[in-house]
Amino acid sequence: MAVELQERSGTFREYALKRAAELKQMIIPYINNSQAIPTGFSLSETFQARRADILNYFGATLEDWENWHWQMTHRITDSRDLAALLPGLTPDQCREIEHVGKSYRWAVSPYYLSLMSDTDSLGPIRLQGLPTLAELDEDFGEEDPMGEGITSPAPSITRRYPDRLIINVTNMCGMYCRHCQRRRNIGETDTHSPHNQLKAALDYIRANPEIRDVLVTGGDALLLSDLTLDWLLGELHSIPHVEIKRIGTRAPVTLPMRITDELCAILAKYPPIYINTQFNHPKEVTEDAKKAADKLIAAGVVLGNQAVLLKGINHQPEIMKKLNQELLKIRVRPYYIFHAKNVKGTRHFVPRIQDGLAVMDKLRGYTSGLAVPTYIINAPKGGGKTPILPQYLVSLDENKALLRTWEGKLVQYETP
Repeated sequence: MAVELQERSGTFREYALKRAAELKQMIIPYINNSQAIPTGFSLSETFQARRADILNYFGATLEDWENWHWQMTHRITDSRDLAALLPGLTPDQCREIEHVGKSYRWAVSPYYLSLMSDTDSLGPIRLQGLPTLAELDEDFGEEDPMGEGITSPAPSITRRYPDRLIINVTNMCGMYCRHCQRRRNIGETDTHSPHNQLKAALDYIRANPEIRDVLVTGGDALLLSDLTLDWLLGELHSIPHVEIKRIGTRAPVTLPMRITDELCAILAKYPPIYINTQFNHPKEVTEDAKKAADKLIAAGVVLGNQAVLLKGINHQPEIMKKLNQELLKIRVRPYYIFHAKNVKGTRHFVPRIQDGLAVMDKLRGYTSGLAVPTYIINAPKGGGKTPILPQYLVSLDENKALLRTWEGKLVQYETP
């Protein structure tokens, strides 16, 4: 009996070693390819040099740089400043930015500009932050594909689901993303929702006890003043049926110095608070972003990421995998991958659904489950989030299912 068990053990070990070798071969191509994908950590010295150039241009100090108010008042909004700070920018590109800017406002924080390549006009940071002529394509999309105008039962409210809703509190952002779903709201000036509108939104929530989850967004919700955030979160916290508060912000990505000790002290007062941000490329996961994440986590905030699948930026499986792995290293959980919405002026960013399915197919099983978000398409006109998955269930009857594993193998699974 002992000899038989030893033989079986030897056979099992032999099989396990063979299987381990197969699995290793599966990951080697990604390991080799991923070394060529830049991350915010690997480019830290480059970013510091860019920061020094920007500070020198504005005659500012490192203390200024760490002040989010300085960052906001020194957002780059003029092509002449941009040309001085991005020496690789050509006169034609400047004219293009000026031309598009007449139709669609743009602004970039000094911090986010420091992440931009001086030479690569198709780099993932530049494409997200600087206008291109492709935005003037009028033959695609809508200004409000989500139907937010027809799903607003009260001022500043968007409601698409039975037990949760959105409060839209501002149109301000540290940087106006070129793929923004609410670019129609940017306008020519920065404005917060008036206090009376916010009070009306709170009254609506109080009058509807089924609402247990409130998302505060914009624009960028963290660009409200500390005083206003303290008041708004306090009001929500005092409503008995509101179980959780969520905040939508891209500040950890585009303006990480907004995450101050004072802000974190406010957030810590009103648990549970969940913050979903939007990192779209590994280059955005920087030392500064980690510092912001660490502060938020210390304040008891739960962090998630809602990436947008963008053609030419992150629609390749290797880039999305690298992004999600970098996010886990700074304790930001990949939550959603949103298929880019059919927003007017953003056709050049919209990938094929097949691209999104290919990304998901190369995440599931090939990396940690923690690094596998849900791929979402927002149904038009307020239809809500619709999850999209590769086909793993091939067939199903009363007694058995035919499944496709992450490796593409077909297996039969019996049920009683």
